[in-house]
Amino acid sequence: MSKVFLGIGGNIGNKEIIFNRVYLFIENNLGKIVTKSSVYESPPWGFHTEENFWNQVLIIETSLSPEELLQKIHNIESAFGRKRSNKQYASREMDIDILYYDDIFMETETLTIPHPLIPQRKFVLVPLAEIAPEFKHPLRRFTSLQMLENCKDESVVKKVE
Repeated sequence: MSKVFLGIGGNIGNKEIIFNRVYLFIENNLGKIVTKSSVYESPPWGFHTEENFWNQVLIIETSLSPEELLQKIHNIESAFGRKRSNKQYASREMDIDILYYDDIFMETETLTIPHPLIPQRKFVLVPLAEIAPEFKHPLRRFTSLQMLENCKDESVVKKVE
C-alpha cells in the first residue's frame, strides 16, 4: 500500500455536506483515509471570487498507481460538477490534488508529484503542517513546518469550527 497526501477543497455549495460526501467517494474509490487535518477556510488563490474556500489535507493508503489514482480523482471531481478547461482556476464544489505519493518524484504530461505548488500555498501548508509537521518534501528536503515558516503567501487561513 502506498501513502498518499491529498489536498481537497471547494468554495461552492454546502461545503460541510460536500466534504462528507467526498470522504465516501475517496474511501470507495481511492483508498482508506487514515488521517484528516482540520478543515480550513481561506480566500481564493490565483483568481478572484467572493466565496472563500474550505481546504483540508488527507492521508490515504491506496493500492492504485499514481496514474490510476489521478484518473479516479478526475471521475470524483466530475461527479461534483468539475469541468476541465484551459482556464486554470475557477470556483468549484470539489478539487482534489495529489500532494505526495510516498516519497516519489514523477513528472508526466498530466501529473507532477510532488505537487509543484505546495511551498507557495498556505492553504495547503497549514493543514499539512498540522498532520505531518516533520514530513520532508522529497525534493526540497524541507519539512512541512519549515515550508510553512518560509511561505510568502500572506493569505489568512483559519480553522473552520
